[in-house]
Amino acid sequence: MQKSPIQGLNGSNPFYPVPSLSSPRPMAALCPFSSPSLPQSLSKLLSQSKAQPLLLNLPIRNPNPNFTGITSKFHNLASSVSSSSTTPSTSASAGTESPSLGNITRPDFPILHQTVNGSNLVYLDNAATSQKPFSVLKALNESYNLDGVENLSAGTTNAYELAREKVAAFINAGEPTEVVFTRNATEAINLVAYSWGLSNLMSGDEIILTVAEHHSNIVPWQLIAQKTGATLKYVGLTEEEVPDIEQLKKLLSSKTKVVAVQHVSNVLGSVLPIDEIVAWSHDIGAKVLVDACQSVPHMAVDVQKLDADFLVASSHKMCGPTGVGFLYGKRKVLSEMALLDGANMISDVDNSTAVEPSSRFESGTSAIAQAIGLGAAIDYLSRIGMQRIQDYEEELGNYLYHSLLSIPNVRIYGPSPSKTVHRGALCSFNVENIHPTDIATLLDEQHGVAIRSGHHCAQPLHRYLGINASARASLYIYNTKEEVDIFIEALKDAISFFSSYM
Repeated sequence: MQKSPIQGLNGSNPFYPVPSLSSPRPMAALCPFSSPSLPQSLSKLLSQSKAQPLLLNLPIRNPNPNFTGITSKFHNLASSVSSSSTTPSTSASAGTESPSLGNITRPDFPILHQTVNGSNLVYLDNAATSQKPFSVLKALNESYNLDGVENLSAGTTNAYELAREKVAAFINAGEPTEVVFTRNATEAINLVAYSWGLSNLMSGDEIILTVAEHHSNIVPWQLIAQKTGATLKYVGLTEEEVPDIEQLKKLLSSKTKVVAVQHVSNVLGSVLPIDEIVAWSHDIGAKVLVDACQSVPHMAVDVQKLDADFLVASSHKMCGPTGVGFLYGKRKVLSEMALLDGANMISDVDNSTAVEPSSRFESGTSAIAQAIGLGAAIDYLSRIGMQRIQDYEEELGNYLYHSLLSIPNVRIYGPSPSKTVHRGALCSFNVENIHPTDIATLLDEQHGVAIRSGHHCAQPLHRYLGINASARASLYIYNTKEEVDIFIEALKDAISFFSSYM
């Protein structure tokens, strides 16, 4: 496929218009049906179909018998959690095969123990958001139930700062003050773009991104480029559909001031050698921001070894609550960054003198409960061990990839896994002549399988690939091979259903 040159000045979109997925004609249901001639909604077609949902029952052990769905007695949840639900069990009966990490951990996640349209829920949308274990839900509940006047103030502050210490230790930051709590990773990138970028970028400077970035790591830099006159440069993909780091290396020059890249692509599953990119960038005096939303939850990330100037991640993708994320920044760089707004980050209000990081960037009332919940999520992941998580997800991700590859007319995006090429535990794919949204809808309505469809907040990448959308199945610690098998059989059933109308 012929690709357009990767250029871009002052935030302009360098990508050519996207072609549609091949199909005989437009459809209301977004998939090509040869009959009937009048458009029908997918739900109506499903209601007319004789297709039956697959009856593959996944064994489920619910540690809370009173919990039958996400609406059941949530206010009693914290009191019903046993100590076994806060630390994953690793015991196995003598003479039996050891249970997988997925089977060990899934009882800790209450939302997984429900049925969807008559089928056991199979949740494969973890690149979008992860589910929360009992221990995190308990920590959130307890954060709003502190006893005594002292705990309402000092106790809450101590718990909030303890969460910061947990994040710092989790990513091996030099000190807790290098961790800034934000609403999410998107706000963290915007904080860097506006606080550091507006003060340090000017006309003629260059910002390097890849075509595989999430919108949250594109839009802030587009806006800053427009305000400062800086130029955006985009790195394309190799034939293996991995961001081309050799091209990135060639783009680096004395004009480069910022390199902002993902660690793991949320579409391709590709993993970039961040340590090498940082070393090359620092050689020419550029700062590096790493979008680690798809790596911090799934592997050990050591910011001191990576040596990146900035790194961002979101709580909700790593078993924590929504509404909080974090920015890691080197202490010296954070100390030089401009104050964006006021309130509790001011040491002298008459002169608007900013306090030292990290409080400098946390204005107003913080997301205290959410930060405490993130700390509990880190405790949970740390008890399992990040290397164990990475090893399990690599095995499970490879199983997913090869299972998908065995289905005819399925196109998987990103590199093929091998002994030397590691993928994140996700697969974005398309089925020939079937729109990914139709695939996702039928899997949900007929089989209780939750995947994602759309552009995954990566429109430039989809345009580069010559598509406008894809389906994506993404895994986490509580998924199992049995669930992958259910997904694969459900996908085959969906393909058969749609093919019967072509």
